[in-house]
Amino acid sequence: MQVQAEKRYYTPAEYLALEEAADYKNEYRDGEIVPMTGGSVNHNRIVLNLSSHLNFALRGTDYEPFTGDVRLWITRHRIFTYPDIMIIQGEPVYYENRKDTITNPLVIIEVLSKSTQEYDHTNKFKYYRTIPGFREYILINQYETYVEHFSKTEQNQWLLIAEHETSEAVLELAALEFSITLSDIYQRVTFE
Repeated sequence: MQVQAEKRYYTPAEYLALEEAADYKNEYRDGEIVPMTGGSVNHNRIVLNLSSHLNFALRGTDYEPFTGDVRLWITRHRIFTYPDIMIIQGEPVYYENRKDTITNPLVIIEVLSKSTQEYDHTNKFKYYRTIPGFREYILINQYETYVEHFSKTEQNQWLLIAEHETSEAVLELAALEFSITLSDIYQRVTFE
């Protein structure tokens, strides 16, 4: 007879204490701790390419990009997660004054992996949509040239406003007047 181990649930405070000592990142999903998958060279190149362009373009503005080392707290669903790139407007709003966890992204960008692409498209996007100031969601495929761009309308509806499939295509973020070609996003990325 097989005995199933009882699932352990953690408080946000317990998770944060464990995360400070962890050798790798974990997400927190309403009491459960979920290990994050490791990155790839393509994933890293895409994040670095895009975050570098964003950081340079947004200098001197009211917008600031953050990469996957800054955690996001999603209040309504009690989730801590690490988006690949977040952009905020104004000052960061911190979770319980923690300088490593913010709550106010305007734009979230995820680079898809085989193990997370379904979650990033479905439940994770559903959770992100509950963040009051969140306006644009970008999904970047690391296995082929393909970028999806979702935007929140004035009527609070989320629409897929663009699908880009060529290196000449331009991703334009309406919330902060930023544009970049896919060739710049995918610089040095090799597809197998």
